[in-house]
Parts: sequence; C-alpha cells; structure tokens
Amino acid sequence: MGQIPTPPPEGRADLHNHTTASDGTLTPAEQVKWAASQGLAAVGITDHDTIAGWAEAQAAAEEVGIELVPGCELSTEVGTAEVHILAYYFDPEEPAMADLLRRMRGGRRKRVEEAVAKLHRLGYTDVSLERILARGGESVGRPHIAAELVELGVVRTIAEAFDRFLAQGRPAYVPRPKLDPAEAIAVVKAAGGVPVLAHPGLIGDDRLVRAAIAAGVMGIEAYHTDHSELQQEFYARWGRDAGLVVTGGTDSHGPGGTRTVVPGSVSVGMDVVEKLKALSPWYQRTRGSLA
Repeated sequence: MGQIPTPPPEGRADLHNHTTASDGTLTPAEQVKWAASQGLAAVGITDHDTIAGWAEAQAAAEEVGIELVPGCELSTEVGTAEVHILAYYFDPEEPAMADLLRRMRGGRRKRVEEAVAKLHRLGYTDVSLERILARGGESVGRPHIAAELVELGVVRTIAEAFDRFLAQGRPAYVPRPKLDPAEAIAVVKAAGGVPVLAHPGLIGDDRLVRAAIAAGVMGIEAYHTDHSELQQEFYARWGRDAGLVVTGGTDSHGPGGTRTVVPGSVSVGMDVVEKLKALSPWYQRTRGSLA
C-alpha cells in the first residue's frame, strides 16, 4: 500500500493591508500580487475610509489566484484617542454606508486643505495642494502632505514631517472630523458587513476596547504587527471570551510606507475568513460579488 499523502497545510490570510488608494505605496494590484508571492491564500485590502481599490484588487486577485477579502479601515475617535474600525464584506452602495464614505472623503480633503494653508502661513508656500490631492486620491491624508514635504526637501523622512509639522500639537496639525465608533459600527452592520476593532493595543485605553465591544463590534484584531506577544494573547483571549471573531494582519503599507511590513508576516487561518463571511448578510446574499 502506498503512503497516504499528507494534506496540504491550511492556507493563511493577512486581513489588513493598505494601498495607493489611501496611504500605501503600492497600487491595489501590486499589493495583492505581493501578498500572493508570500504564499497567502487570502488578502484583505482595507484602505482608510475608501473602497477605491476594490475593483483593481479583485482583478489582480483573480489573475494570481488569491482570494480578496474586501474591506476598509474607518477612522473613528473618542476624545483624542483614535479607535479604528475595520469593516469587511459590506455593501458599499447601501445608502448609510455610501453617505458615511462620502462624509469621510470630504472631511479628509478639508483637513488637508487646512493643513496646507497652515504650512503656507509658516512660509512653506511651495507646498502644492494640487500635487497632494493627486497623490492621495479619494483618501488623501497627512501621509500625502508628509510625502510632499519630503519631495520638496523640507524634511528628510515621513516621520520627520510628522514630528515637525503634522502630529498633534505641531504647527500644521488639524484635528480630523469626529466620527464616533458606535456610529461606524452601526453603519457597517446596516450595510450587511462585519465591524472589527483594529489593533486594540494601539488605542492605549482598554476602556475604549470595552466600549467598542459593547457597541457591537463582531471581531477584534488581536494579531497585529505592533502588538507584543503578550498583547496578542491578551486580546485573543478577550475576543474569544466575548464571542468575537479573532482576526489579524500586518497593516502593511508597502515598501517605504508608514508601516513597511511584508504581507503574511502576521496572518490567521482561512477559518477566520470563513467566519467573517458567515457573519456578513451581504456576503451571504451576493457571495462577495463586486460587480
């Protein structure tokens, strides 16, 4: 009798990636292909406050044989604390969700316009709003202003641009428009999607994690590039005890980006992808078709 072949190892998924549709350095197609080259079975494209990369990412995923997990990362705040909500498998045309994404895009543009005006008042009149908007597309933000400052030679790095000008308390800082996590969670659910609390260890206040769970998040991103092993274990246990899907991803922003991480260096099993699909009425209705 021949030897029984060993089953192939379970596929892995990296559920948190950014592209040039927001503040990443690779196009959606390039990020998807990079993920596929790392042997991943699925990749989440989760640009900030936009779905602009979905169509290109889906086409690339079909080309290279990797599954796309469509999503976005919603920028919400409580006081001065950033509480990001990852939204997966939602209907982008559902009216409340479409309106929310429009508001987020408008707020991002207004924030950039005000920051550029501050830089002009500081004497940096070569900073071009037009170039920044062209670079940032629908999800323009501070990283695109920082890239402009690097290009002009005002600073040497993105980090220096934030430290000198763009971080909270610096001369060109502009607060972002307020979006409450509870509103974002409710809208994602209304659109048939699955809201997941992103990188809880970066929030800095576990009372806000508890509040997000009370507001109805359905998952928690325990596994993240910037979480220590202890944090991963802590939030994974908390998520399981709360009945949440425990997710993970690199939060890769591409080479030279604000977070240069190889896709798949943090990953979860494909069973997590199946759990997200099972929780999404939109996916159950459409099987995830982006047409």
